[in-house]
Amino acid sequence: MLDINGGEFILLLVVAVLVIGPERLPKYAEQLGQWARQARGFVQDTKSRVDTELGDDLKDVDWAALDPRRYDPRRIVREALLDDPPPAKPASTRVRASAAPVAAAGTSWQASTRDPAVPAAGASTPFDDEAT
Repeated sequence: MLDINGGEFILLLVVAVLVIGPERLPKYAEQLGQWARQARGFVQDTKSRVDTELGDDLKDVDWAALDPRRYDPRRIVREALLDDPPPAKPASTRVRASAAPVAAAGTSWQASTRDPAVPAAGASTPFDDEAT
């Protein structure tokens, strides 16, 4: 609400009391309450007008599904491309090869079975100096 925290709000109230004065403050508070009620009535009237003018076309729209905070591009692509999502593998079923058998094996076997997350023996980890 207007980026005002509690301390700033209290400070504004104290300044308002000092500037307006205790005699006129109840009158201004009542006027502010009337404006708030009028604004609430205006918003409710506008909502009802929009609902009547748009008709029944928008009554069955699921607005929660259109919330941008629920947007996950990975889920959308997965649902669009796959009929059934693959079951997630638990972390304990993944087995990594030790470095000794990999070093003794041929190059084609290394390329086909090596875990891409683990760098090859003797290879340096790639570094992107523009990423930071």
